[in-house]
Amino acid sequence: MKSQLPIQLVRAIFFALSVFTGIAVAFGFQQPAWVGAFSGAAFMGLLLLLDLVFARFTMRDFSYATLGLLIGVFSAWLITRIGLFELAWFQTLENGDTIGTIAKIATYAALAFFGITVALRSDRDQFAFIIPYVRFRRDASEGEPLLLDTNVIIDGRIARVVQTGFLTGTMVIPRFVLDELQRLADSHETVKQERGKRGLAAVEKMREMRDLDLTIQEDTSPADAPVDTRLVNLARELNARLLTNDENLAKVARVRGVAVLSFNELALALHPEVAVGDEMQLSLIKPGKDKHQAVGYLADGSMIVVNHAAEKVGETVSVVISGTTPTSAGRLIFAELKKAE
Repeated sequence: MKSQLPIQLVRAIFFALSVFTGIAVAFGFQQPAWVGAFSGAAFMGLLLLLDLVFARFTMRDFSYATLGLLIGVFSAWLITRIGLFELAWFQTLENGDTIGTIAKIATYAALAFFGITVALRSDRDQFAFIIPYVRFRRDASEGEPLLLDTNVIIDGRIARVVQTGFLTGTMVIPRFVLDELQRLADSHETVKQERGKRGLAAVEKMREMRDLDLTIQEDTSPADAPVDTRLVNLARELNARLLTNDENLAKVARVRGVAVLSFNELALALHPEVAVGDEMQLSLIKPGKDKHQAVGYLADGSMIVVNHAAEKVGETVSVVISGTTPTSAGRLIFAELKKAE
């Protein structure tokens, strides 16, 4: 979370400059110093009030508003250039020139206003229609922020994966996700309470990591909207990748054009490929279903059934893969003891 100290420092510096400038201007007009100091303080107070009003006005909003303002002003300029307000009808009116000037000012003000409001209601894809060769996204996904959902925080594997270097970019936790974790931690149900506490502990651990840039993101979407909907909307707004283990949320996010990362999919992708004829060292853990069989496990949890190895249980032996069978629970791999040379 960003510190408020730099903002407070900037406010203090500009307040002092405003008071000093007010005093200097008062001396120039031969007015008492307190009049200038009061005027400068009042001016800065107005700016601070506006700063509080626009507290949630982000740089993205400012960019959208600026582009909308430019489009509105340009449209008004085109309208005033065609000579509409110089027609004979305006000239026949009393004070026609004044009325024409007022109409021009009103046209600029109206189109500037609508340009800003329409731009703020638009999303990134609509701006791409206006500027087809400018995309409001980073060229490489590695630099895009990672938006975390509740489940993946409770999962607790983020810190370990970050330490390996496979996850890059700023980690973003929405405020409503933190609120959900707090509600779980305060729940009277033991299971929910433990999940909430584990999630908050994971957030605290991530904040303590020096190599991890963690940000808490405020969200202005309706509070009564579903959490999954708010996550997808925020991911689109921030042009972020969504890190989640929720398969249904991942499907919805992909449909809406959001890049999704999943630890479950990563774990499946890292399963070692075992082919017939491969040799390996395997620790036999327990007897198999048949009397002559013994069972061992790969690092990813895949079970290997070794034929004619019942007497080798508790030992590490060399085996040769003889076949694989897909099951509802995963792969079932069969192997034979490697014959001595």
